[in-house]
Amino acid sequence: MKAYENFYINGEWVRSEGTGTMDVIDSATEEVIGRVPEGSAADVDAAVAAAKAAFETWSQTPVDVRAKYLRDIGAALAGRYDDIVDVITSEVGSPKAFAQMVQAGLSLGEWETFAKLVEGYAFEEQVGNSLVVREPIGVVGAITPWNYPLYLIICKVVPALAAGCTVVLKPSEVTPLNAYILAEVLDEVGLPKGVFNLVVGTGPEVGAAISGHPDVDMVSFTGSGRAGAEVTKAAAPTAKRVGLELGGKSANVVLDDADPTAVAMGAVFGCYINSGQTCSALTRLLVPESRKQEYIDAVLEEASKVGLVDPKADEPDLFHNLGPLSSKAHQERVRSYIQKGIDEGATLALGGPEQPEGFEKGFYVKPTVFTDVTPDMTIAQEEIFGPVLSILTYTDDDDAVAIANGTVYGLAGAVQSADVERAKGIARRLRTGQVDVNGAPFNTEAPFGGYKQSGNTRERGRWGLEEFLETKSIQLPV
Repeated sequence: MKAYENFYINGEWVRSEGTGTMDVIDSATEEVIGRVPEGSAADVDAAVAAAKAAFETWSQTPVDVRAKYLRDIGAALAGRYDDIVDVITSEVGSPKAFAQMVQAGLSLGEWETFAKLVEGYAFEEQVGNSLVVREPIGVVGAITPWNYPLYLIICKVVPALAAGCTVVLKPSEVTPLNAYILAEVLDEVGLPKGVFNLVVGTGPEVGAAISGHPDVDMVSFTGSGRAGAEVTKAAAPTAKRVGLELGGKSANVVLDDADPTAVAMGAVFGCYINSGQTCSALTRLLVPESRKQEYIDAVLEEASKVGLVDPKADEPDLFHNLGPLSSKAHQERVRSYIQKGIDEGATLALGGPEQPEGFEKGFYVKPTVFTDVTPDMTIAQEEIFGPVLSILTYTDDDDAVAIANGTVYGLAGAVQSADVERAKGIARRLRTGQVDVNGAPFNTEAPFGGYKQSGNTRERGRWGLEEFLETKSIQLPV
């Protein structure tokens, strides 16, 4: 078991001011694999004070020096690749191949991406007699979730550091061990004291203290809508910037000329990725009424190939192997949604709410497919965050767009069609932050974020950097 007793504040490993500890549970074995301090508001005060003191120097550090730090950190983090994979397979339950390629793999590439980006970014431009300057916003409080724990930390920390901001990080208390690896790397590289600070704790204690702190200039939050609302409320009295990346109920719109086999593979992987614990997962499959049985049969055939695995086993198939969910509480939540789907009259075509056979231990949920789902059902409206696919039908393109846009969310979506131009036309009508056409690959340099209750921020690429910048106009004499 890996037990930590300290937080990383002002370039030092220091004892928490809190008195409690929190256990970290292996998602597959349900055993305790780690223990971390339970932080307090006093720990946040110390971390914010360190970040505030470091900001003046770090914000004035030349861009090329900041870029070199990013590259050095990325290289050092790559040296901990195996440790990251091992920790995330246990904390999150991601199968080893997925942890290698996605959880750890994506986390390593962002350092070079933002080093290049910041080196070429125009921080100043002349507009008439004004010099318009982009400057770092200040102290950033980063509050991150458990589903892609290290990558979503990095999506905030890297652009914030590149912009010249200092950071106080609160990772999820469910998956904090990967954040300690990052802190160890930053310490090893010699990032100046106070530029990065780590405090672990609960949302109501540490998250609220960060959100409401008068010396925190921005809060960047990824998580549930409910928690995002609490962050916004806490931040309101100080009028700080709040960046929210929240949930989704994304629709995969299948047009009537799409190939059923291609649709099936994309639909199943798009929904079940990371055991469904993905905010942009394509959890609603919209198929035309005129061809519904063809698409349903193809999807059920593909979904039946998906199996549950021990996350640490060498199972290379990214498309058909799922690990457990992140926690017992989350497993029970997802199962309650499956039962609600049954109770509300949807047809359970695959899976179900019971503990899977052969997995007496572990937070596993059966890969599940519902048919005969109507747009008003709970499973078609609320984010489940598990391996549960709802198949709905529509009559024509206008009906498909109306159903796709008919939730409070607007994070992602997809369109599948033999006619790319027709698909692009539907994509433009979807009220979401990103849309995939015919299974197009994920682009880490494109902006990511949502409409409506899916949030108000954009992460990744140039747009991610600009989230952490303020704009100043300096009027010059003519």
